[in-house]
Amino acid sequence: MSTWDTRRRPDPDRGDAAGDLTTVFRNLCRSSPWKWQSLRFEYWDEPFADAPDPASPLVRAWLRRPGALRLETADGLVLHSTTGINDSKDGFYVSATRKSWLLPPQLVAPVYDDGGLVRRRPEAAYGEPGFGNGRFSAALDPVELAGNAPVPLEFPGSNAVEVSDVRHIDHEGRPALEAVVSPTAAYRPADPAAPLCQAGRNRVRIDLETAVCVASQSLETATTDYGHWLRIIAVDEYMLDDLFLAKSMNLTDVRRHISWDVSA
Repeated sequence: MSTWDTRRRPDPDRGDAAGDLTTVFRNLCRSSPWKWQSLRFEYWDEPFADAPDPASPLVRAWLRRPGALRLETADGLVLHSTTGINDSKDGFYVSATRKSWLLPPQLVAPVYDDGGLVRRRPEAAYGEPGFGNGRFSAALDPVELAGNAPVPLEFPGSNAVEVSDVRHIDHEGRPALEAVVSPTAAYRPADPAAPLCQAGRNRVRIDLETAVCVASQSLETATTDYGHWLRIIAVDEYMLDDLFLAKSMNLTDVRRHISWDVSA
């Protein structure tokens, strides 16, 4: 299989970087933008040991990159829905900042390792749609656990998190990598108010196919209630714009006969 196949599953028996599970874990955390385009999943804003509590509230989500997100309650109530298709991008917007010119990550090529995972991320317009708190977005692209590129060999302490106990595991019927991580002074969460991991030891799981962080939980006594759980339902389903509109655009169906009432 080609080295450039971003869906290739890491092989722990390889003798290169793909064989080092700690390196595989970090590279997997950098790979999400090149792993999928749409995702359907269920999300709990609390941790669980093995499976979600049936009584715990959840949201059902449909996400299509780069900015389309629909969220519903378990009863089908729409909580959030937008595609951003009506955002204005006039001349002032385009010329305002350098960031305006960045391409979506799917249109730029990263540096891959021998297992098909991302070793070094290029500059791009990163960012996942979110709702509630920043942990929701961070779980979809958990690069904050690894940084955009490997740190210099001379400064191993500059890794965002220390990684240990990496192992293969099954999560909701899907293969994942589980690890215990501890943030260092170099940890820079996407949302400081809602990081993926708290101070001290945390258990996290990264889905092997999508590189999404499907579970997190603090292992410290004072913060064991901090974390999340995510169940992936489908990957790369075709999703129409109408799915993300809270209300119909109410356009005229030209196939229907339009009657004209003429007064006497």
